[in-house]
Amino acid sequence: MKLHLIFIGNKFVHNAPLREYIMRKIEQKTDFIHSITFFKESDNSLFLYLDKELNSQRRQIIITTKQHFSTIGKLLCTVTGDNQILKEDMLIPSNSSVFENGSYLLEYKESITNVLHMDEMQKFPEILLDVEDSKATIHLFEEDKESAMAMLSPIAQMYDLKIDVVNLIDGWLQVDVRSKKYGNISKFIASAKQLLPNKLIAASNLASYIIEKLSSSGKKVAFAESCTGGLLTYFFTKHNDASKILEGSLVTYSNSIKENWLGVNGKTLEEYGAVSSEVVLEMSDGAMNVSNADYTLSISGIAGDGGGTLYKPVGTVYVGVRSRYIHKESRLKLEGDRNYIQHQSVLYAIKMLLLLDKEIFF
Repeated sequence: MKLHLIFIGNKFVHNAPLREYIMRKIEQKTDFIHSITFFKESDNSLFLYLDKELNSQRRQIIITTKQHFSTIGKLLCTVTGDNQILKEDMLIPSNSSVFENGSYLLEYKESITNVLHMDEMQKFPEILLDVEDSKATIHLFEEDKESAMAMLSPIAQMYDLKIDVVNLIDGWLQVDVRSKKYGNISKFIASAKQLLPNKLIAASNLASYIIEKLSSSGKKVAFAESCTGGLLTYFFTKHNDASKILEGSLVTYSNSIKENWLGVNGKTLEEYGAVSSEVVLEMSDGAMNVSNADYTLSISGIAGDGGGTLYKPVGTVYVGVRSRYIHKESRLKLEGDRNYIQHQSVLYAIKMLLLLDKEIFF
């Protein structure tokens, strides 16, 4: 049964951080969100839409404001021929058998609806909708999509699973695994891991996985970023326990800051330019020198939309990764707008870190 998310309220359209917080909480608890619909409070088509949804075979989560919470309940009661009663200081449909503060579950015919109210600067209420589908995510490196499907599809079929393979960047595939009626995800992962021991990581949240692996090994990381402007750092700091593994990060946009903060040689900058393998090597070294990190990552490039040249067009990015024993760099030629180039650069840096020390990460 597919999951549909319905936002009712102007603030969910205009307040992106609030909307993104809500979606993060839902995705942590429930199955994949198949579709999202937005309504303003004054939309006259809302009643007919809810009537259609409640008479379908769907699961839906309705997010509205506390101010309009009882109004939405009244509309649902009109559709279902019910009336509202007072429970937990909330007016909710009397047929709602499961409810908590700010949230209730309504089952009608073959649909299941979880209604929640949410406003700015508030804790998200409890999601009462049960997760029906068993799922997992694995990350596969140094394989192309066609080869991955050829290897994993027979195993998925053996254990009654469905897999979807998405190419995040060159050499990094994300595989979403879903159980059918008699699926066994744990056996699938064990078999796939045995087949691809140094290429596969089973983790729904890769940043948290890296944090856990580095933390348990007593390892630290530090970053030196230019064109990504701190995005690599945020990849980790938006997750819990980042402080256990992150020494720090230096965002060094100008050449003078690269020299003064990271110790990049002025002659290197003058001869090769800030966007070069030589500079990201010295950026990685500099981050290592000013920290107690075991690994450092450095990024310098031209994210656009302007700034490119004939020899270094927009999308030219150099990524460096260093351990205490080895340093590697990659020259990337990326396509897309400024933000997409920045995000791809971060993913390449993460991939290079994982592949630098397979003993820890795989």
